[in-house]
Amino acid sequence: MSWTRHSVNRRAALATGTGLLAGSVLPVAAAGQVSAAQPAAPSPTATTYANPVLWQDFADIDVIRVGNTYYCSASTMHYSPGAPILRSYDLVNWELAGHSVPVLDFGPKYDLNGARGYVRGIWASSLAYRPSNRTFYWVGQIDFAKTYLYTATSVEGPWRRLTTIGTAYYDAGMLVDTDDTLYVAYGNTAIHVAQLSPDGRTQVRTQQVFSTPSSVGTLEGARFYKVNGSYYIFLTRPANGQYILKSTSGPFGPYTLRKVLLDLPGPVPGGGVPHQGGLVQTQYGAWYYMAFVDAYPGGRIPVLAPVTWTSDGWPVVQLVGGAWGGSYPAPAVPAPPRPVEPMTGVEHFTGTSLAPRWEWNHNPDNSKWSVGDGLTLRTATVTSDLYWARNTLTHRIPGPTSTATAVLEHTGMRDGDRAGLALLRDSSACIGLMRDSGGTRVVMVDGLTMDANWNTTGTGTVRASAGVSGSRIWLRVNVDITPGTNRTARFSYSTDGTRFTLFGPTFTLNNAWQFFMGYRYALFNFTTGALGGSVRITRFEATAP
Repeated sequence: MSWTRHSVNRRAALATGTGLLAGSVLPVAAAGQVSAAQPAAPSPTATTYANPVLWQDFADIDVIRVGNTYYCSASTMHYSPGAPILRSYDLVNWELAGHSVPVLDFGPKYDLNGARGYVRGIWASSLAYRPSNRTFYWVGQIDFAKTYLYTATSVEGPWRRLTTIGTAYYDAGMLVDTDDTLYVAYGNTAIHVAQLSPDGRTQVRTQQVFSTPSSVGTLEGARFYKVNGSYYIFLTRPANGQYILKSTSGPFGPYTLRKVLLDLPGPVPGGGVPHQGGLVQTQYGAWYYMAFVDAYPGGRIPVLAPVTWTSDGWPVVQLVGGAWGGSYPAPAVPAPPRPVEPMTGVEHFTGTSLAPRWEWNHNPDNSKWSVGDGLTLRTATVTSDLYWARNTLTHRIPGPTSTATAVLEHTGMRDGDRAGLALLRDSSACIGLMRDSGGTRVVMVDGLTMDANWNTTGTGTVRASAGVSGSRIWLRVNVDITPGTNRTARFSYSTDGTRFTLFGPTFTLNNAWQFFMGYRYALFNFTTGALGGSVRITRFEATAP
């Protein structure tokens, strides 16, 4: 059975080896109950949009609207900062705005300190907005043990932890009800609803509200809404279906189940069935479903479709030829106040902090890196294993094909240092520099691998090597992340930024789903010798067609 059709309990898999305005209640302008009707709206500037709306790895989507602005959150697993927030004014064009979880302070494994947190950390979680105190809320469970709730008055932050709750809200979906009560729907197969205290710090009540029939299988990925007085829990059947629960008797049910989609052909050739996302209503009453499709090796990418409602209050995805459309009429929304920031482009690291597009592999050692005059990476770990190396900085790969180029100044390297540009996943490859015995070589390395329990099984094999001189080198990778098998990448380098030399064999990417996250570009610097060396990246550029 292919991964695009495989129904899997993610919790079991991981044990062995996430709205609308206010995150729930759907007011057009202020908190309050709304109709599912669609009043007339102005014509959009653009006539159509194409799916995917964003060809980058953003999964387990929760989408909300606050006034005229849309926000979307996603999973990041072991990457730090976690729980990215995207912003849009039209549901089609998105920019990265910040992160809800500033640091993964959930134990030393997230610091690569004696243990590792690969495929743990930030899973499907929830982003909500509470009009009564003009505050954003993020809620998610960590390691099946506890739930953490963060708040901020602006998505850019600062985000602070409000509380820790002893119940693990697996795949949480938060609802801010019309009376300002906070609820969370959560669970896998057995679906629960929890009520929080008015200040959101404690759990008042939790109750199972639904048991998934065996004929359906697994349901998870809860999103919690209130529409026209009825309560809805939107659930995914991984990785090929979407279902919804409806209660007319209050947040604790009883609930009735209805299928939204199952084995629906998706809009991305080679990709999976659209599922696990959220519903959102525009300012003028139109509804949309933002989901993701499995699109490995690149990850899970967002797609958007309009939704209508039946007369008895059930959502229906609007199809094109029996499938999720490759394009639709653009949402009618007010004119955006400004263009959004591009998701890719040239980075010189001249600011005082990293842009939100950057995330570290696990928490960094903040004493070992800096920005301002380029990105300086000082060696932070003595290791021969990239998967144990701290301060590896990652960037999502834009698809379907992409090129990344990093300019690296290497005069600060010391013997034993390894620095460069990698394609990072559970099967990785890189191009970079090795300094040994006073000499510096450019190398292409593959065979960087992990097993199903995310333990290292290969620390790499040098496939190409050449001596280099001078102080600067351009490192490049061209990669195809079109969904499917046998997708490849080629590495190259230059000493003048103009003439690039292909280097090493073609690297074949792994498109298995179990690592969940897709491939990323990664800038790294670690040492097999003694700490103290450094490199400076003065320019990074990621481009896509």
